[in-house]
Amino acid sequence: MSADTAAVGAPQAPKVSGGLSTKNKVLIGIGAYLGVAILMLLIFGSSGKLESFKPQNEFKLEPWISIHLAGIDLSINKAVFYLLLASGLTIGTMVWIARRMQQKPNRVQTAIEVAYDLTKNTIAGGSLETKMAARWFPFLAALFFWIWFSNMIGFIPLPTNTEHTFTVFGLEIPSFAIYAATANLSIPLALTLVVWISYHVEGVRAKGLFKYLGSWLPPGLEEMNPLAKAFIFVIEAISHFARLISLSVRLFANILAGHLLLLFMGGGLAVLLGIAALGALTFPLAFFFFILEVGLIATLQAFIFSTLTAIYLGGATSASH
Repeated sequence: MSADTAAVGAPQAPKVSGGLSTKNKVLIGIGAYLGVAILMLLIFGSSGKLESFKPQNEFKLEPWISIHLAGIDLSINKAVFYLLLASGLTIGTMVWIARRMQQKPNRVQTAIEVAYDLTKNTIAGGSLETKMAARWFPFLAALFFWIWFSNMIGFIPLPTNTEHTFTVFGLEIPSFAIYAATANLSIPLALTLVVWISYHVEGVRAKGLFKYLGSWLPPGLEEMNPLAKAFIFVIEAISHFARLISLSVRLFANILAGHLLLLFMGGGLAVLLGIAALGALTFPLAFFFFILEVGLIATLQAFIFSTLTAIYLGGATSASH
């Protein structure tokens, strides 16, 4: 047997890599991360819980311009400002884009066409028949873009915190803070009421009052006891009223939870507990949650709300249950 053949047949020695595996690198990174936090805790210690810091005040609505008419509070506050800002951005953006459409689209127009296709074919066209989709597309598109703008500007720091101010050239300016109109339950609830009333009106218009109410019962119950039918009808009626809660609370809770996570992870928890080292531990998490909220949650919640609206409209006007 030749030397070359022997070399081929001989078992190969395992290659030894001098580098660390990905798992070990991650573990070392986490250990260093925790080590820095512990070191800062030992150096700076704890100053004790700060009772004067109240995180809930970030969502407190103080009147900027007090307006009361016939016992109704119509004051201008932070939530109203964000409502106007989201509405202005929605209208302004759509008008600006409509006047600048080109035969050969640029990057901005391409992105808008993708968003247009999403609202027209996926949201409206995916749940409504052609005639209904054409009728309700403007509403569904406006709903999607308004909620999206409202969610997105909620993560941009603006001078809206009137509880704390700073002085510039003798002028007192509110501190920068983040807030979203959709993080106030009254706003998603108002949108939900519009949706809820609209799909019932469409159902009655398409079928008539009694046929529409009759469509709440699933098919195949003709031989069922009238008492059982009434029981099923009551359950279905409760489910329609439950949509007022599920549709509004879903949007409200997701946006509020995101803002609370950013508030606490961005340093609020460290301030509240009086542990400065905790800020070093939570700040990277705040950055992660910020990217998650801006990159996914803000758009996803606008999509879910408008899609469920289209589904409710389609269900109210469809021939079957």
